[in-house]
Amino acid sequence: MSTLKRAGAAAIALAIGGTAAQADIRIAHVYGQTGALEAYAEQSHIGLMLGLEYATDGTMEIDGEPITVIEKDTQADPATGRAVLAEAYGDDDAQIAVGGVSSGVALAMLPVAQEYERLLIVEPAVADSITGEAWNRYIFRTGRNSSQDAIANAVALGGEDVKIATLAQDYAFGRDGVAAFREALADTGAEIVHEEYVPTDTTDFTAAAERIFNAMEGEDGDKKLFIIWAGGGNPMGKINAMDPSRYGVEIATGGNILAALTAYRELPGLEGATYYYYEIPDNEVNDWLVEQHMERYDSPPDFFTAGGMAAGIAVVEAIRRAGGADDTEALIEAMEGMEWETPKGTMMFRPEDHQALQSMYHFTTEVQEGKDYGVPVLVRELGIDDMDIPIRN
Repeated sequence: MSTLKRAGAAAIALAIGGTAAQADIRIAHVYGQTGALEAYAEQSHIGLMLGLEYATDGTMEIDGEPITVIEKDTQADPATGRAVLAEAYGDDDAQIAVGGVSSGVALAMLPVAQEYERLLIVEPAVADSITGEAWNRYIFRTGRNSSQDAIANAVALGGEDVKIATLAQDYAFGRDGVAAFREALADTGAEIVHEEYVPTDTTDFTAAAERIFNAMEGEDGDKKLFIIWAGGGNPMGKINAMDPSRYGVEIATGGNILAALTAYRELPGLEGATYYYYEIPDNEVNDWLVEQHMERYDSPPDFFTAGGMAAGIAVVEAIRRAGGADDTEALIEAMEGMEWETPKGTMMFRPEDHQALQSMYHFTTEVQEGKDYGVPVLVRELGIDDMDIPIRN
């Protein structure tokens, strides 16, 4: 068991006052505890527990009713995700579920929420289709979507005579991300001239990089390679070692977890947009999160910790406003248009598609003493009103 999981056990115990049948409020966290994205999952769970704690002032009760958190492991597998979510609703009688981590797993889970007519708060899966063509009215999302990533990165990278190649994983997260990025660049003067997709478990990027460099070699203008990647095996360091500057190509990418930012240290001045970095937001919720995380885990909160916390606070706020957790229709009514405070500042569930509108952050990378990673330093906060996020459902 990792240090974070050992340290998190105390927080988990706060939520579990008995069996699921004894608890008044049952929240299922359905996430990939094992699998390729388990680092993201661990952060998300810690954040969820901290969010519930923060929003209940440490009581882990809402209006006197205790909260139980039921954990289900999707194993990063869509079929397993469907099965364990059905188990959470059917056997454990969870009124609300939170998850999943992978977009592919989350997409598989959406129909289960509709079948049981119970809420699923998607966190942190990103694919646009989750709140797009695959959406149903029982789905809310606190995590950002591909369009929010894309629009923020288009602001950071777009411009006249900018030519961009993309490299992404060949599944919903990567393909939705590139499609949204292409759309977001349309009004910036920039152009995507090549798209490259590789399997999620790729470790050798030589062939993909050669195809990208060959496609970019004949282009004029400011040439960038934009990388969209989730999980381990991020190709940025390996491709940078191939010296893309020989072809006049600069690497660009969005934000990531702290472990992945070590590769950014080799690219000072790299620009992009990020969902969260603990030193950027300036608000009381983030101050509490940073202080508590440093005290309990001897490390700062990471990328997906903030999202998990946002989901936990949203759960508590929704149940309070609905007058309880048992009436799904009352919860939906309470959550549509709901604003609440998070480590990123104010979020709002858009009534049309239940996507949480939220700030994003244009950054540039700096090398700073005492940190073994490239630090994303704020250039500009992109607030809710600065981004026109398409409604796709």
